[in-house]
Amino acid sequence: MARNNHFGGFGGGANMQQLMRQAQKLQEQMTKVQEDIENREFTAQAGGGMVSVTVSGKKELTNITINPDCVDPDDVEMLQDMIMAAVNEALRTAEETRNAEMSRLAPGMGGMF
Repeated sequence: MARNNHFGGFGGGANMQQLMRQAQKLQEQMTKVQEDIENREFTAQAGGGMVSVTVSGKKELTNITINPDCVDPDDVEMLQDMIMAAVNEALRTAEETRNAEMSRLAPGMGGMF
């Protein structure tokens, strides 16, 4: 009985070349999606819009807007909480967008990204 020595049964060289081309194309698409996401901005608000923040797809804080009406020197903690909540939501949105778009390219890979 002849033994198939072609990469554990992946088939002949032509099939392996096709598989490698597909993998390279997927890698190129994933790189393009990652670059696109890094160039996007994600904005979130807290306190009914009293605090608004924007983060980049690179997960960098790029803008904070604070409505002066919410600045209470006697309750700085509330303002800090609103800023933290808005930043965390914007970062979460950026990450969820990245995961969703990467999963569209390779649906069987689950949460590997």
